[in-house]
Amino acid sequence: MINPLNRSDAAFSGAEIILQALKDNGVDTIFGYPGGAVLPIYDELFQQGEIRHILVRHEQSAGHAAEGYARSTGKVGVVLVTSGPGVTNMVTPLQNALMDSTPIVCISGQVPTGLIGTDAFQECDTVGITRPCTKHNYIVTDIEDLARTVHRAFEIARSGRPGPVLIDIPKDVQMSMGRYVPPDTTSGRPSDVSIKQSEVEVAAELLAGARRGIIYSGGGVINAGAEASGLLRDLASATGFPVTSTLMGLGAFPATDPAWLGMLGLHGTYEANMAMHECDVMLCVGARFDDRVTGLVNRFSPHSKKIHIDIDPSSINKIVSVDVKLRADAAQGIRSLLDALPRNLQQSRPERLDAWWSRINEWRARKSLSYRGQRSTIMPQFALERLWNKITERDPIITTEVGQHQMWAAQFFKFTSPNRFVTSGGLGTMGFGLPAAIGAQLANPEALVINVAGDASIQMNMKELATAVQYQVPVKNFVLNNSHLGMVRQLQQHFHHNRKSHSYSDALPDFARLAEAYGARGIICSHPDDLDDAIDEMLGWPGPVVFDCRVAQLENCYPMIKSGRGHNEMWLGPEADANEDSSAASGDMRSEPELHAL
Repeated sequence: MINPLNRSDAAFSGAEIILQALKDNGVDTIFGYPGGAVLPIYDELFQQGEIRHILVRHEQSAGHAAEGYARSTGKVGVVLVTSGPGVTNMVTPLQNALMDSTPIVCISGQVPTGLIGTDAFQECDTVGITRPCTKHNYIVTDIEDLARTVHRAFEIARSGRPGPVLIDIPKDVQMSMGRYVPPDTTSGRPSDVSIKQSEVEVAAELLAGARRGIIYSGGGVINAGAEASGLLRDLASATGFPVTSTLMGLGAFPATDPAWLGMLGLHGTYEANMAMHECDVMLCVGARFDDRVTGLVNRFSPHSKKIHIDIDPSSINKIVSVDVKLRADAAQGIRSLLDALPRNLQQSRPERLDAWWSRINEWRARKSLSYRGQRSTIMPQFALERLWNKITERDPIITTEVGQHQMWAAQFFKFTSPNRFVTSGGLGTMGFGLPAAIGAQLANPEALVINVAGDASIQMNMKELATAVQYQVPVKNFVLNNSHLGMVRQLQQHFHHNRKSHSYSDALPDFARLAEAYGARGIICSHPDDLDDAIDEMLGWPGPVVFDCRVAQLENCYPMIKSGRGHNEMWLGPEADANEDSSAASGDMRSEPELHAL
C-alpha cells in the first residue's frame, strides 16, 4: 500500500485510510475474523506487510486475544470483525475490557449505508448494542471523518481510565475515496490531571498520623505504567504500611516483600481482610471498592479514614464514601503524597506501627492458605505451588480462565512485576484465558506464557489451539481437571445443601488426545509423585501444550467470605481453622486423610 502521507493531495479508499491510521497509531498486530462487510479491509491487509493479522477461530477469542496483548504490554489491542454475528460475538470481550479497564479498539464492518435499517443480511444495530459495553463507539458514514475517528478512538481507549472503543464502518465507506489526515501529535493523554494540593496535604497528614495504616492497590496502578508500581513500593517503604491488592492489581507490589499481605476480598487472605477491617487509615490507589472486596458494604473497614486516588471521578464515592478524594492517575497521586509526607516519617515508624505489625503477624499465624495433604491424589493448590516453583525465576506471564483455579493462582503465585497476571476480573469470563495467552505470547515472544485453566473453562475456547498451532505460539495450558464446574459446585455445596445441579461432567474429552488432534502436545498427570517430571516435560516442549492435571474433585477454595457477611467474617476452611491449635504449615503434606464430604 502506498503511504498516503506522501500523497496528501490525493484520494484514498476507506480501507487504505484505516490501515494507514492503524500504522500511525503504532499497531503491529490485529486479531480478527473475515466476513463480507470487512473484505475491503482484508484486501488491503493482504497487500501490505507491516501489520500482522492473526486469524482466530471465533470473534470472542479475537477480543480476548487483544485484551491479552494490551494487558501484557500496556498498548492498545486491536480487533477486526464483520457485521451482524461477527460484532455480536464481540459483546462479551468488549464488556470484559470495559470492566477491567483494558484499552482495545474494535473495527467492525457494517452493511452499506443505504441498507442500514432495512434488516439487510447480517445487519444489526451495532452502535446500540455496544453502547453500554464500550467507553465510546462510533459509526462512520462520511469518508472525510474516517481517519480522525480512528485516531480519536485510540486516544480515548488509552486516556484516563482505559477501555474499549468500537468503530462501525459501512462497507461503502470502506470503498469510497477520501483524504487521509495524520494524527495530531499535540493531542493525546495528558501526563497529569488537576489535583487539589489542599487534599494532598490532608491525605499526607492522615498517613503520617496513622497507627494502623494500610495501602489497598488495584489495577489502576498497573494501568498507570511501571513508574506507578515503583512509586507504590516507595510509598510502602516511606510509610511502613502493609500492602494488599485486588485481583487486578497483583504484581504492582512484589509478593516477596515482607509488607505484602496477599490479595484481599472474597478469596483473599485472612491477614489482608482483617487488616483492612481494623485499620485506622486506608489509602486506596486505583481500585474501585468492588463487591468482591468489600463484602457487606456497611461493615467494610468501619474504623478507618479513607483516602481514594483514582483517575475516574465516577469511581470515587460510588460504593464506599471516602474522607479524602484525589482525582489523579496512580503515578501522579502517589508522587504527590510522597512529596507531601514529612521527611522524618520513617524515623517514627517503630513507635507508631510496632503494635500494628504485631497484630498482623498474629493474623498471619492462622495460615489461611493451608490445605490438606494427599499422598495419592494431586491437590490443586499443591499442583500450582509445584508449577510456580519451576517457573518463578523465568518471570512468566500467567493468564487464567475463571473459577477455583483462578483464585488458587492468585493465592499461590507470587508475582513481583506488573503486567504478568492477565485474568478476567470484573466480568469473570470463562474462555478468556487461552486466547488471552495467545495475545500475550504474540506481544512477548520471548516470555514463558502459561494459561491456568479448569476442565470446563478450557473448553469454552479450546478451538484456539488451532490458532496457536497455526502461528507457532508456544502457550502452555495447565488444566486443573476436577470433573466439575468447581466454583459452581462449591457454592452449591455451601448454599444449596450440596445439590450439585448440572455442575458435574462425566463426559469430559481426553484433553491430551484432543490437543494432539490440533497438532499440540498433550500431557496427563494424576499422581503427586509424577508431577514435577510432567511439569518439566511441559516446560521443555517448544510448542503449545495442554497439561491435563487430574486433581482432587471436591476440594474447595478457601478463605471465603460468607454470603451477606462483612469482609472480616471469613470462612477459613478446615485446615486453616486447625492451625489455631496445630500450627500446621501451609501446604504441609501430612498423613493422608480421606477426601471429606464437603
